[in-house]
Amino acid sequence: MPSKRCIILIDGSNFYFKLKDLKLHNLLNFDFSSFALKLSQRDKIIHATYYIGKVRTDGTKRTNIIHANQQKLFEHLKKHNFNYSLGYLLKSDGKFHEKGVDVNIAVDILVASYENICDRIIIVSSDTDLLPAIKKAREKKKKVEYVGFSHMRSHAMINNCSKYTLLTKKDLSPLS
Repeated sequence: MPSKRCIILIDGSNFYFKLKDLKLHNLLNFDFSSFALKLSQRDKIIHATYYIGKVRTDGTKRTNIIHANQQKLFEHLKKHNFNYSLGYLLKSDGKFHEKGVDVNIAVDILVASYENICDRIIIVSSDTDLLPAIKKAREKKKKVEYVGFSHMRSHAMINNCSKYTLLTKKDLSPLS
């Protein structure tokens, strides 16, 4: 039987903060290639995408450093055959808030489902804003797998996806 086709969609901010909770937050050393292979199992990876808000510099030292680090992350992702999709960051009350990322993920779930790009959609995000797109993908007979973290699982994602995997620090340590 030919291998199934899959896509991997990683909510970057969600992923980063879950790794940070586990003290594994150096994304520039993270082995995204091995991670993708582990998630895909034997399925053919059509594409893997990392979603993140684009850092814009405002001339301050802090944003210049964050912007430079983000550019390094983009290069690192490219080396691991990951695409990246950009939302934007909105500064409010001195804090940055990511905007547009969930919509980009949801659109990619729907496009993959309606254009029959894959058989399986692997979502590394605990964001329940994705549930309407996930439900539509399942109506289109796509397998939707939620990949979360055992220390902060989303029961809504578990209950609405075809399958789920909960990662532990041990699962991720050799990859970082």
